[in-house]
Amino acid sequence: MAQIMSEEPRRAASPVNLRSSMGAKGMDDILGGGLPRGYFYLLEGEPGTGKTTLALQFVLEGLRRGEKALYVTLSESRRELTVVADAHGFRLEGLHTLELLPCEQDLAPEAQYTVFHPAEVELSDRTQTILAEVNRLKPHRVVVDALSELRMMARDMFRYRRQILSMKQALAGANCTVLLLDDRTTSEKQLELHSIVHGVISLSKVPREYGKIRRRIEVTKLRGCAFREGFHDYTIRTGGLVVFPRLVAAEYRADHITSLAQSGIRELDALAGGGLDRGSSTLLLGPAGSGKTTIALRWASSAAERGEKTAAFIFEETVGSLLRRTRGLGMDLERHVVSGHMKLDQIDPAEMSPGEFVEKVRTAVESEKVGTIVIDSLNGFLQSMPGEQFLALHLHELLAYLNNRGVLTLMIVAQAGMIGNSMQTPVDVSYLADNIFVLRYFEAQGAVRPAISMIKKRSGGHERTIRELMLGPNSITLGEPLKDFQGVLSGIPILVGQGNGNAVYSSVQRD
Repeated sequence: MAQIMSEEPRRAASPVNLRSSMGAKGMDDILGGGLPRGYFYLLEGEPGTGKTTLALQFVLEGLRRGEKALYVTLSESRRELTVVADAHGFRLEGLHTLELLPCEQDLAPEAQYTVFHPAEVELSDRTQTILAEVNRLKPHRVVVDALSELRMMARDMFRYRRQILSMKQALAGANCTVLLLDDRTTSEKQLELHSIVHGVISLSKVPREYGKIRRRIEVTKLRGCAFREGFHDYTIRTGGLVVFPRLVAAEYRADHITSLAQSGIRELDALAGGGLDRGSSTLLLGPAGSGKTTIALRWASSAAERGEKTAAFIFEETVGSLLRRTRGLGMDLERHVVSGHMKLDQIDPAEMSPGEFVEKVRTAVESEKVGTIVIDSLNGFLQSMPGEQFLALHLHELLAYLNNRGVLTLMIVAQAGMIGNSMQTPVDVSYLADNIFVLRYFEAQGAVRPAISMIKKRSGGHERTIRELMLGPNSITLGEPLKDFQGVLSGIPILVGQGNGNAVYSSVQRD
């Protein structure tokens, strides 16, 4: 079985019992076990990225572990904080809160300073109040929300930096893990705290012209510790943030036994050189309606009939429509779904990020022991990407991971156009696939016929012929190789022979 290679050395260097868990699914994986205890950390992000939610998860996780926690709020009241907690089903019992909000007295004429700048009075007062409360409670975890209030009270960035540095030095002996929140409301990027804190976690939003906003998290600094670099997708759900760590295929080792998976159709298996190798990826290219999904699901259905676990992630059509259509072709997928051998998951690309989709696939493989996966189609997966140029990188990691886990992967790409050589794919990922099937429509004696051919198989030999594909009723069959035609893949074949064994010729005569 595949094993994670890089996680263990990282966690051995920084034991988990010396870390503070973030309380958000996926975050500890990115951090290598959590935040090292007893240091200052900066959690930054524009409004709406979920900083307060993640901070609440952080302190509530400490309470769950029997630790003391203090939440210092400089901009929201305890009541407003409770509203956020209630929305996620959080219970704040046991959490100590310290409100340092502007009060009515601050607006009175006698409270307006004429000699001293507010930084010399208000900023110092608030900082000293925080330190006094920490010394009194001796908490294990502290959240300060938000630093923008302290920054506005400071005379300049130099004073602001010195005040935070003084707070850090004063709390150095308290042995508490401090999370500072910054909403980055200033017009320019502020980096004055990055050199002070022990680590920096950045939350960001990627705007899209249509559909759900994509949110990403990045650990830009974690002093003295290894962590998972790069951007990671996350979502905000009822219950808090859920982070989807970026998949790194190199962390999984391939030691599975290679064997052939057959479709159950003799001619189709012969075309594929006896079947498709487990631990390989197959790309099915062709115009709409040519039978790509049918061929892929035939392999998945055959695996389910053998008692294997399979999963199909459907981007293009509803599950109900898919079940009705395949039933008319002799495949009872509903029976496999009921038995638990097949999972049909309908995906909405406008509402799901690539990281969330990859996590769905990984959960199916790791937790549900799925051995055959169908992705229908990559066109839908492409729509969930912020930029087309990243699709190949995501697929490379995903396919390498699935291959290392011994999973047979079948991917579908719908090409634009119906007939001829002018058909185009939205993005060329053919070099990533181990096997490639090409499906085409062609005209023969007044009838439009689908044809199928295998043009690539990395692991061995296969037929280099073109066969007619006949779908229904209640059956999927392949004819004999089309030896009497030339130009089938172009869509306009020329009859060059008169052999009676030709499948097209025989089927036209039957019609």
